[in-house]
Amino acid sequence: MTMQAARPLDVLIVGAGIGGLTAAGLLLRGGHKVRVFEQSKVLGEVGAGIQVSANAGHVLDLLGLRAPLRTISFTPKGWLSRGYLSGDVVNEFAIGEDHEIRHGFPYCMMHRADLHGLLVEAVRAQDRQAIRLGATATGYSEMPTGVTLNLDDGSVHHGDVLIGADGVKSVIRRQIVGPDQPVYSGLAAWRGLIPADRLPKDIMGPINTTFVGPGRHMVLYWLGRQKLLNFVAPVETDMEVRESWTVRAPWDDLKADFDGWHPVVQTVIDAADRDACYRWALNIRKPVRNWRSERAVVIGDAAHPTLPFLAQGAALAIEDAGVLSRALATGDAVPDMLERFQNARFDRTARVVDGAARLAKMNHQASEQALRTAMRNGADIARERDGWLYNYNPMTVDF
Repeated sequence: MTMQAARPLDVLIVGAGIGGLTAAGLLLRGGHKVRVFEQSKVLGEVGAGIQVSANAGHVLDLLGLRAPLRTISFTPKGWLSRGYLSGDVVNEFAIGEDHEIRHGFPYCMMHRADLHGLLVEAVRAQDRQAIRLGATATGYSEMPTGVTLNLDDGSVHHGDVLIGADGVKSVIRRQIVGPDQPVYSGLAAWRGLIPADRLPKDIMGPINTTFVGPGRHMVLYWLGRQKLLNFVAPVETDMEVRESWTVRAPWDDLKADFDGWHPVVQTVIDAADRDACYRWALNIRKPVRNWRSERAVVIGDAAHPTLPFLAQGAALAIEDAGVLSRALATGDAVPDMLERFQNARFDRTARVVDGAARLAKMNHQASEQALRTAMRNGADIARERDGWLYNYNPMTVDF
């Protein structure tokens, strides 16, 4: 359960994304004062799919979101990997009811904006004034008795602790960790959303599907009540691509990247909005040991950015929020609480970051026979993952 703070704190949070809002909701429930500073002038999220497995679901459950999540999400019955030419199934595993029975929370697929909206409501239900928009952080300073956040409008805001939840290009991370040092993975990923009514009714059952082939793969999964199909398609390329989720790319390039692939892939691409195809560079950032200073800490992508191949980017941010809320409830000195949080999270997050990087090109094989071999290895990885990745509860784990 949410822990009531032994000593209420004045908490400043930079970033009103999924991690920042989850932290805000939990900390408000714990009795802390919370102010969230978001640089955007409008609250919202990018138009993309998101996966929430049980390890993150336990945290959202404490915010009262289990039932609302069911109304906005889709729970697949399983996951198939299919050859890029034949469409033959080369690997499959269950999710659905099996995931909920084993781990205590359903595997949910939803639109990022829908989850974001639930989190905004959860925060504002506790404090209508907690979120400040159009507030761009430029840095912070510390003193023995507190921390000061500086905004680009010249204003300063004082608190006991600062949480940087401002993403992969975090201002707070840069001050704690130093200059960013991303390394291009060799992959750029397409993404897009397709209304179900543009697609044949029998194109895909209540499952997730990955088409795998040489130099690329395409992941397809339903969102919400199967009203939208989300596609993500990493492609090996030397082309210069920006690391941004919001940069549009030519539909013709997407079509060319999957020329000759299975008819289902062609149907999906042909149904995509020509003006709403996006492509972003997948960069690798190695885990760093320290995410905190005396009174400031970063969480989520600002602390441990990861490639998407374990579908755990948002989940890790939600986990962070859960463990940090418990650490800040102990009433210890702020540096000690932040150290306790960091020690509890480093090994797990590093394992996810490293594991996702190793999986980056597992689906990219020259022949379907090679794919079958790779998928057999992938099945072993999936079984192992079920034991350590999903079977984790941030609100009860020792720390």
